[in-house]
Amino acid sequence: MEKLKTFCNKYLKNHVTLLFLFAIALNLIIETLARHSLIASLGFMLQSPLVFLCNVLIILSLISLSLLFRKRVFFTCVFSLVWLALGIVNGVILLNRLTPFTIYDLSSLEDGLSIVTNYFSTKVIIIAVVIAVALVVSFILLYTKTSKLTEKVNYKRAIATILIIIVGTFGIVQAGMRVGILDTFFGNLPYGYRDNGVPYSFLVTWVSTGISKPDDYSEETIEKIFKGGELGEDNIYTPGEDDDTDVAAKPNILFLQLESFMDPLMLENVQFDKDPIPHYRQLMKEYSSGRLTVPAVGAGTANIEFEVMTGISVKFFGPGEYPYKSILKDVTVESTPYDLKTLGYTAHAIHNHRGAFYGRNKVFANMGFDTFTSIEYMNNVMKTPKNWAKDGILIEQILDALNSTEGSDYIYTISVQGHGKYPSEMLIDSPAVTVTQSVSEEQKWAYEYYANQIYEMDLFVKELTETLQNYDEDIILVMYGDHLPALDNIEENVTADELYKTRYVIWDNFGMKKRDRDLTTYELTAEVLKRLDISAGMMTKYHQNYENDTYYRTNLRALSYDMLYGKHYIYGGRNPYKATDLKMGVREIKINEIVQIGEDYYIKGENFTEYSKVYLDGEVLDTVYLGPTILALKENVDPEDAAKMKVSQVEKNKEILSTTE
Repeated sequence: MEKLKTFCNKYLKNHVTLLFLFAIALNLIIETLARHSLIASLGFMLQSPLVFLCNVLIILSLISLSLLFRKRVFFTCVFSLVWLALGIVNGVILLNRLTPFTIYDLSSLEDGLSIVTNYFSTKVIIIAVVIAVALVVSFILLYTKTSKLTEKVNYKRAIATILIIIVGTFGIVQAGMRVGILDTFFGNLPYGYRDNGVPYSFLVTWVSTGISKPDDYSEETIEKIFKGGELGEDNIYTPGEDDDTDVAAKPNILFLQLESFMDPLMLENVQFDKDPIPHYRQLMKEYSSGRLTVPAVGAGTANIEFEVMTGISVKFFGPGEYPYKSILKDVTVESTPYDLKTLGYTAHAIHNHRGAFYGRNKVFANMGFDTFTSIEYMNNVMKTPKNWAKDGILIEQILDALNSTEGSDYIYTISVQGHGKYPSEMLIDSPAVTVTQSVSEEQKWAYEYYANQIYEMDLFVKELTETLQNYDEDIILVMYGDHLPALDNIEENVTADELYKTRYVIWDNFGMKKRDRDLTTYELTAEVLKRLDISAGMMTKYHQNYENDTYYRTNLRALSYDMLYGKHYIYGGRNPYKATDLKMGVREIKINEIVQIGEDYYIKGENFTEYSKVYLDGEVLDTVYLGPTILALKENVDPEDAAKMKVSQVEKNKEILSTTE
């Protein structure tokens, strides 16, 4: 007892020692929230003590700043709140998707807030707000109630101690990275967080961004990648000049990316009363198909789009990075729309969700699209019980895009109906598909809800293919799931080999020969174009000619760096791609007449939607949608200004997507 007292007097009165113990407790809380299990968190600490220690030191580096203040208890709590917030947010996110919280989620904060009601009930949101307010009040009270140190802060000693902690932490973490205790590359983001700890992994997503420069990067190295004369004698790609594809009949090329779509019959611990996707399964038997390796599980739709359209692997970027939210905000990149333009194609994007989500309304201009039809340009949109748009609306949009031009079209359609969060209670009274076996009652309802969404998506696919079968132009339609759904225990219900696999089908209406093979998302487009005898585009040529090369991935990474971050050696030292003048929506929205009845104004026109708002002198006015041809204005307007009225499409977060001329 005396020894314990001596120990406490010697060490526990030392604020640095207390901070270290507090950092251990914080890390245990953070890991418990991430793993949803205290036992698993303790297991991580005992099985990987050095990794756990590195994370503790990272936490300690921040909370040690409290040494600079006389109210040390208060500021320890303030700095600890940063880590606690990270742990809570990461834990909540992992309840709704399979990928952990990264620095890139902060850049997508507005997008996340826009769909928060799809994930949480109003009651839960109110409770969260109340807790946040209570926390703020608690900190105010804590500040007023906590006492200051009796003595003044010895700033020299405090700063020296902080520097020792920070420098020591940096040195230990660097040593851990060199000897392989800590990973510097996360091939699998969830596993990276699991094996390396949340604080360290989150910081890695912060400091590791973009594609790192290859060690041997040079003009000579890049130009030596192509060895077969595909780019002419100079081995430099010039769009149009080096695209010698001669296709007599250029079919319309359609891609359909199905949200969270998978083969549900491969689930090991869940059974259904019938096959939820019979039509898609039949298409897999009749047309070219195979397994498609995707870079994410439970999330990452935008990154799958990026890989399919550019031929670049997102694993070349920082862990958890979304090129849509980083480099593509400012830089154009070679993509399928740009490639097919050299053959006379017009490029359209379609998505039955917010146009500004992941910045698509701006990014798609840097990827060569001519038009982008988002949900703000659609009418009669039906919703799921979780408030996602159903996919049936996309048939009309696809036909509109096909009919909008005389020539061939490239159409990339992104669906949303299969999106989570999947409920743990019954939401569908008369389900078309029921779960007959599951691990728990909560899992039954989640999987049953999901099965019924993809059942409807399967019917949508059936109707779409039947519609396109009779279209008077040749069409090839590539369909695939973007990733496995963020269902509870999905990792336990599929084999490890299937976790990053979905199924694709290449359907057509002109009799292509069936040829099955497994592909990655960044190889998919090149394979489809190869089947059509099209080799337009530098990346297309590379994938088609060098997929079996020993240095295939190494050179692909070098080309990707050169295109996005380097000196564009492959293009002769310049980026040849210019951003397009992206038109939002295929149908023209226009005003035909403005009518005043009493003090109210009515705007008559064409192709209005519920997102159409009257726009006057830089302001969006209070507008009532009465139908696709009429809007009502609920504000007083000077009659002399009425003629200046325009109509804007305004998305959920008040961003104006387009305005009539």
